[in-house]
Amino acid sequence: MSDTETAARDVDQLKEDGSIERLTIDTIRTLSMDAVQKANSGHPGTPMALAPVGYTLWSQFLRYDPSKPDWPNRDRFVLSVGHASMLLYSLIHLAGIEEIDRDGNKTGKPALSLEDLENFRQLGSKTPGHPEYRHTTGVETTTGPLGAGCGNSVGMAIAERWLAARYNRPGFDLFDHDVYVLCGDGDMMEGVSAEAASIAGHLKLSNLCWIYDSNQISIEGSTDLAFDEDVGKRFEAYGWNVVHVVDANDCVAMAQALAAFRKTDDRPTFILVHSVIGWGSPRAGSEKAHGEPLGVDNVKATKAAYGWPDKDFYVPDGVVEHFNGAVADRGRPLREAWEATLASYRETWSDPAKELDLLLAGKLPEGWDADIPTFDADPKGIASRDAGGKVLNAIVKTVPWLVGGSADLAPSTKTDIKGAESFEANNYAGANFHFGVREHAMGAVVNGMTLSHLRSYGSTFLVFLDYMRAPVRLSAIMELGSTWVYTHDSIGVGEDGPTHQPIEHLATLRAIPGLDTIRPGDANEVAAAWKAIVNDGQHPTALILSRQALPTLDRTKYASADGVAQGGYVLADSDDPQVILIATGSEVSLAVEAYEKLKADGVAARVVSMPSWFRYEKQSDAYKESVLPKSVTARVAIEMAGELGWDRYVGSAGKVVGMATFGASAPIAKLQDKFGFTVDNVVKVAKSLLETK
Repeated sequence: MSDTETAARDVDQLKEDGSIERLTIDTIRTLSMDAVQKANSGHPGTPMALAPVGYTLWSQFLRYDPSKPDWPNRDRFVLSVGHASMLLYSLIHLAGIEEIDRDGNKTGKPALSLEDLENFRQLGSKTPGHPEYRHTTGVETTTGPLGAGCGNSVGMAIAERWLAARYNRPGFDLFDHDVYVLCGDGDMMEGVSAEAASIAGHLKLSNLCWIYDSNQISIEGSTDLAFDEDVGKRFEAYGWNVVHVVDANDCVAMAQALAAFRKTDDRPTFILVHSVIGWGSPRAGSEKAHGEPLGVDNVKATKAAYGWPDKDFYVPDGVVEHFNGAVADRGRPLREAWEATLASYRETWSDPAKELDLLLAGKLPEGWDADIPTFDADPKGIASRDAGGKVLNAIVKTVPWLVGGSADLAPSTKTDIKGAESFEANNYAGANFHFGVREHAMGAVVNGMTLSHLRSYGSTFLVFLDYMRAPVRLSAIMELGSTWVYTHDSIGVGEDGPTHQPIEHLATLRAIPGLDTIRPGDANEVAAAWKAIVNDGQHPTALILSRQALPTLDRTKYASADGVAQGGYVLADSDDPQVILIATGSEVSLAVEAYEKLKADGVAARVVSMPSWFRYEKQSDAYKESVLPKSVTARVAIEMAGELGWDRYVGSAGKVVGMATFGASAPIAKLQDKFGFTVDNVVKVAKSLLETK
């Protein structure tokens, strides 16, 4: 018997029984089909297959109040298979989730109306092709790049454990929520899901449940073409509790699997569900049901098989009331009880309550930056990574929810919190996080932690940005306050050679819209950078730090490092400058030395420290003219990285002292000589510009 015939037989029986559950499930399926068909674009098959799974989870288990979708202790639902967005949109619509605007205010509108579903994948709609955080209420994280949601969910589960360990008290369980993920074969093939699953198993995150849709279909056809491992055994090896559901349509078996998760308290749970993609349609079980509309005739045939009216976007009477009631009647009392508990908590535990209120509101304690150190002038100086560690340790004393770690490099990136314990399965209160050599997962996990109210950071060497570009990009799309600390930032790495010397990385970071890339020039610029990062928190930041020592500039002689907040500022100046030297990071002190040499030679120069292009471009035209006046066309940019992009500041008449090749293995002094990062060369280039005028 075909899947279409099976569907027709089951629907007839359920129609006779008057099953509101089946009507709701098929509403999810048909809304998904209709939206994809109308858009003539999208992925109908997975929503059709997983409608019973989504229905069972949301109607029976998910602790969520549609009237207050930002309730801090709500369960999180992550659709890692982001291409199946119509499944989530249908659930949001039927659950009656109420819209919250970007400022956290209720608008009085539904998060998604039926009209919004009809505008699926259209310009300006609230139903984009893949779910977008901040864009659609009810979407917990932006997904689409497969595996990203899996990694985010581990961060969310970690955040819950940390929040519970820090703020829960006997009789006051403020944080005890769970995190659910729907993932598929593509997620399981992506390396980030393996990295994230390994971390979750190690940390025994029993509040985490991944539901794996094993439909064995990918875009190219059967997954047997490239993927035939026993995924369940893999997750057993990761230390997960593995539960099997033979048929995605078996809501009873699905409920039993979810109940088993709720009872498991020593490890995360992996529910392996077998489904038929495009269930009930003529294309069931085929890759043709994956990434394209079913076609008008196939949609009609599928609806007939379901016993469904030949109507578009049809929602039977009682379905919305049933599903909204199933979700809200469980979630609202839980949310109200939580709010009452929080009110009592404030009276009994006033100090942690004050801290928690700030955390949840996204605010900072008064005087949070009072202990940020200032650094005395020192020609020898310290590495900006060392200065970064000192500043970070000063900030976390007053902002303890600034938490994070490294990809097994904390002794090198200097991001460990002194005297603090490690976050481990036996100590969820720890402040030092160990992500292991898993840069991609680290990025995804950090984003998940940030999505759950924490101010989270991850660190590694700048050259290893390549392994985690996807979560950095997603942090910018979501406008998260995640902080990416990248050290060993240039050919200054020296003897480790070109494999560890980043060249193109600064340019590629600066190319990401909404990402603030800051490369401080000395210890005081590092302090100013961290202050700007924490004070803002409305977008992600890549903080670029050196391995080698940088001179700490004399700020009584040169301008204050507070100029970092503007992105670029005049550090050293002359009356009526003839040439402007622009530099970032370790090359700022080089520019200052060249400035002094030019000055001694009778050349009026200006030094502009340009740690952040992102911040500089936000300044007024008048400010930018005061820093880089159009009348001074002789400009030299100095940076031990690729030259791409510097033309916007040096113009057609200027030059860049940068890297046009990869580096080499040698002591740093030899490399500086070889590639022209010397006072003499910078002076020579500057004078050559004046000679050609």
